[in-house]
Amino acid sequence: MSQDAGPAQETADAAAASRFVERFAGRLVESGLPRMPARVFAALLSSEDGALTAAQLGERLRVSPAAVSGAVRYLTQVHMVTREREPGTRRDLFRVHANQWYETLASRDSVLKGWIDALADGVDSFGAASGPGRRLGETLAFFEFVQSELGGLMERWRAHRKTLGLD
Repeated sequence: MSQDAGPAQETADAAAASRFVERFAGRLVESGLPRMPARVFAALLSSEDGALTAAQLGERLRVSPAAVSGAVRYLTQVHMVTREREPGTRRDLFRVHANQWYETLASRDSVLKGWIDALADGVDSFGAASGPGRRLGETLAFFEFVQSELGGLMERWRAHRKTLGLD
């Protein structure tokens, strides 16, 4: 919001932000993210600086401090937001970074490795020719493929970001 905005513009901006938060959060929920973390993430993503305190999040989303606390705990655990100390205060500031999706996806490499190891053990346990072994083997092949492609995909994104002037 601009500093020159009057009350009517600020109300319109707040309404537009609220609509975005609820719409985008709904899409995140459809893809498996819990509702409150999805709303908090969308609120951070759409905030001016990409960072808000717990009190600001509670006010924007009209939720309790406990709801915000649980949501940011989840989001920090899955590396979608970071917790910082607000300069000059004892309050925490929660931040989503400009290149957040890249960072989130990059942190999934260790998750993929764990899935690959567990799937390989499953194939060995059931036998590759059994029904479960074939299904697990196909899933294993898929995740091995995704992991092998991830590095190149991330490199292409870094190059594309530069063409967009984002670096």
